[in-house]
Amino acid sequence: MSKPIFELVDQLPTSSLTVSLLNALDFVAPGEWQNTVGFVNTIKTVTGETDEALIQQIGERAIYLYNDKSQGYQRAMWLYQTVDGTDKVLGAAALANKIGEKIPLLGFLNSVTPKADKAQTIDLCLKVVAELVAFCQINGIPGDSIGDFVASLGEYSGESLIRMVALVCVDGLIPLGPDFINKALSMLNQMNPQELQQNSTFQTMQDAIPGNSAGSKLNFIGESFDAVKGWMSGVVIGNNLNPQSVVSHLQGFMEIADDKLDYLAAFLDVATNYYEHTGTQTLARRLIERAVAEI
Repeated sequence: MSKPIFELVDQLPTSSLTVSLLNALDFVAPGEWQNTVGFVNTIKTVTGETDEALIQQIGERAIYLYNDKSQGYQRAMWLYQTVDGTDKVLGAAALANKIGEKIPLLGFLNSVTPKADKAQTIDLCLKVVAELVAFCQINGIPGDSIGDFVASLGEYSGESLIRMVALVCVDGLIPLGPDFINKALSMLNQMNPQELQQNSTFQTMQDAIPGNSAGSKLNFIGESFDAVKGWMSGVVIGNNLNPQSVVSHLQGFMEIADDKLDYLAAFLDVATNYYEHTGTQTLARRLIERAVAEI
């Protein structure tokens, strides 16, 4: 059984490598994301409510909605967690004592292995699909509603926007370079279903991806990525982003050599869980907004 939603929100860290990473990406979406943690605190922040009895009522309704299996909330949470579930070899403990001082990346390089571009592409595209399917689950619409998702993407804000910004920067630009969109698309076009099936994240989440075979799921992944490429390139061009500009903003909390971007990508992959962190925040917000509307 997964943890109750209030516990997930209460356990979000106020400071961590993930939080540092997301704060560092604020330059792309200034002031959009505040690290709101704690279930009651989130209810107060989202609703502006101070009446304890009403806060209690909203919380209970939100918990009820999350627990209702006929709704898609738990499925959405599972997707956010799964797509971020990379092997956390470095462990929070090894990094916990580093927060507040610069992390010298060199010491960690022997414990991370850069992924091949193909694996990195699959990761990037699966995160896009996870976002799309979770969006559909949260909004109670069919899981293949690519058009609805793309339309809503333009209105993303707060934790949802910073999650997609991180996707572009951390899973796109840093590992795959400035031309990551075209690179990923051409790699997807050359990929066969067998290669996709060897990916552990795909193996875990394949049942949630529309399509009745690995081939049709691969097509859906390609269509999804193709549908968001305009939005992604808008973020890149609008903010004049490139791997170096992103890294210069990360220099605030880590020491990075420019020629080690593939190692940086691998390090961020194992040492952060920005998808799960912001996904939990998105879900809490949606649940609370709906609870208020229903009370």
